[in-house]
Amino acid sequence: MIESGRPRLRRRYGRGRLVRLSPVILTIVIASLAYATPPEMAFSRLLPAAPALAAAMWPVLPTVLLGTVCLLLMIGLGLVFPDLGTWWTASGIVAVTVAAAYGSHARLQRERTLFQVRLVADAAQQVVLSPMPRRFGRVEIESLYLAAAAEARIGGDFYEVVDTPYGVRLLIGDVRGKGLPAVGAAAAIVNAFREAAYDERDMVDIARRLDASSTRYNAAFPPEGPMERFATALLAEIPHDGARIGILNCGHPPPLLLNRDGLRILEPASPAPLLSLAELIGDHYNVDTFDIAPDDLLLLYTDGIAETRARDGEFFPLAAWMRKQPPTPPRDLLTALHRDLLRYSGGRLDDDIAALAVRLSTS
Repeated sequence: MIESGRPRLRRRYGRGRLVRLSPVILTIVIASLAYATPPEMAFSRLLPAAPALAAAMWPVLPTVLLGTVCLLLMIGLGLVFPDLGTWWTASGIVAVTVAAAYGSHARLQRERTLFQVRLVADAAQQVVLSPMPRRFGRVEIESLYLAAAAEARIGGDFYEVVDTPYGVRLLIGDVRGKGLPAVGAAAAIVNAFREAAYDERDMVDIARRLDASSTRYNAAFPPEGPMERFATALLAEIPHDGARIGILNCGHPPPLLLNRDGLRILEPASPAPLLSLAELIGDHYNVDTFDIAPDDLLLLYTDGIAETRARDGEFFPLAAWMRKQPPTPPRDLLTALHRDLLRYSGGRLDDDIAALAVRLSTS
């Protein structure tokens, strides 16, 4: 499901409890087999496996306690079966328990470090992808963001929506590359848009300011190779009185507009330079205008969606998928898109994904 533009997966608590109890289950199974079978089969020698397994999921103290239980079980089995080789197995249990306790401690330290990294990633996400209202006047908007690496939580894709005196203005884009440099470049572009969208009357001037901000960022943090952190971007403006939408496309995938007449791909009349490349190929920008009516659905997206692959290598048929969608609120559209992308790719995403779904309401 999607909450505040972010997908949240429901945890399967039942399965998680079973996994966490697996060291106890393993201990019971091994002890039962050791008691119920002839001593020659020596199932008791498998008891050190239980604390070793516990180290992968339990804290230090429970791991040591389980090792102690295994040791006591081994001593008890040795009393029942005198020729079981009790002391050799008991020594193995002690050695494995000590190693498992250290392994559990090291794992917890890594988990704490990862938790701190995730807190930083969440803070970065709030900077680049700040929470936004789902409605600006007559304009209903829902957002979707999926990082290719779940641990990263954020990548080089970005979006923003602001309500200005000139109308509702939207930005969506994708920085080439991944990791912290891409996140920094995305933050520079989004922050520039938040200021320029209020200050500039013309979207061409907004695009120039975004390009200047991106260029300055890349100059301050030189990439490893030439043109490493250029970005595609798409600007859209919906006036408060509705009826038409202006779009300025800087090398970004064209939006899809679904209405009662079918699907329309909003291709630009002339290409505009990608951000950070205007100095090389010229800053020639063009704003295209398109009709939009109440209940029309507009989908803005990054190339991670169109380039999602199935197991056989086929790309996700986004336009065909969009044509099949019924009239629906933006939230439901992105919920369906999220579900079908995961289903199509087998749950594996190779690139970051961002999308904005927009609908003009009647009132």
